[in-house]
Amino acid sequence: MFKSLSRFLLPLVMLCTATTAMAADAVIDNKDPYALVKAVANKTFDRFHQDKALIDAEPDHLKIIVREELMPYIDYRYASYKVLGQYLKDSSEDQRNRFVTAFEGYLVSTYAQAFTEYTNQKVEFFPGVDFRNEKIVDVNVQIIEAGRPPIKLQFKARRLKDDSWKAFDLVAEGVSLLSSKQSEISNLIRQQGIDAVITMLDERTKDKITKPTKSGKLAS
Repeated sequence: MFKSLSRFLLPLVMLCTATTAMAADAVIDNKDPYALVKAVANKTFDRFHQDKALIDAEPDHLKIIVREELMPYIDYRYASYKVLGQYLKDSSEDQRNRFVTAFEGYLVSTYAQAFTEYTNQKVEFFPGVDFRNEKIVDVNVQIIEAGRPPIKLQFKARRLKDDSWKAFDLVAEGVSLLSSKQSEISNLIRQQGIDAVITMLDERTKDKITKPTKSGKLAS
């Protein structure tokens, strides 16, 4: 029932592909949301190159890379609560905690699958703005590919209590990943209940990562 997120996540993979000029061991500046997005993308894709042999042997290794390099900078708890929407207040503490864990795993699996489909597009970062008094900022990015219109993206990041920043949403051509998932998951919770949705997310997390074939279709 959960539709593919590749239309949202593939641009993120393109972003990672295009930032390899940065130092592999660069320190992540989590006090600057614009620097954060660039550095995390670079670090994640650098790990992808380092572990290529492991990935070729076992594509599920991509989940390890995503969990270790990308997820520490994703505010998945906040994203999970946004996705729950109106059902957040109706859930128990145990249900909320289990939903957050299940949604994090689902994101890891989905990001990992998207990493099997990367290509070498050009990425342009728009200049950052003064964020000293901001709680949420948009990191604007444009994906350039010959013969196609540019893809406009916004990585949304929020300031935490310790003044650090984490990303929590991706908007592709005006369509929010979180809004899309909130609508879908809200419908499922209404129909089947939150516990059933948690189980479904857990099942999705267990899906094996599948390499695409040369034709572009996923191998069976």
